Amino acid sequence: DYELCEEWGRLYPVPREDLINLHREHLLHLLEMGDMEKAQQLLQRIKDPGVCLAISEQSLDQHLNLAASHFLADYLTAHFYASLTTARRNEIQALYIGSKVLLTLPELSRVNYFHLSSRPLLMLEQLLMNMKVDWVAVAVQTLHQLLAGQEIGFTVEDIDNLLSKYAEKALNFPFTLKEKRS
Repeated sequence: DYELCEEWGRLYPVPREDLINLHREHLLHLLEMGDMEKAQQLLQRIKDPGVCLAISEQSLDQHLNLAASHFLADYLTAHFYASLTTARRNEIQALYIGSKVLLTLPELSRVNYFHLSSRPLLMLEQLLMNMKVDWVAVAVQTLHQLLAGQEIGFTVEDIDNLLSKYAEKALNFPFTLKEKRS
């Protein structure tokens, strides 16, 4: 049905807003089905870059599943980096990095941290609070690789400060040790 509507849109004048809605719904359907290849092809068929940007951004704001969010964040960064405002660019890059970090976690645990996918530092802090030290190690390594030369609102130093803060808390004893005297 989407393809029929798309063909109709090529043959007859369709208002821009309706065209955006049509393509957005088609894209959301493809992403929901997990067909990233057809989603990529759909975005490539759209000739107007403004329409393509609107569709991609509106779809990203729908808070889709992890794979779809990752795909859209990557697509927007790759094709519309210069067209985005600095704040929106940082938001999309944070979502891309957060989704990459989520993909390093065990599959069954991802759902517990998905709501933090656009806030990688907060996700890292949550992992630390939940004592998932092995996961934190992998997440930190991934973050260090992804942050090399990128400006997204936080830096490697922010990650190191967070780790230092929690390491200090781990060594803080709320009571004094008493010596046994013989």
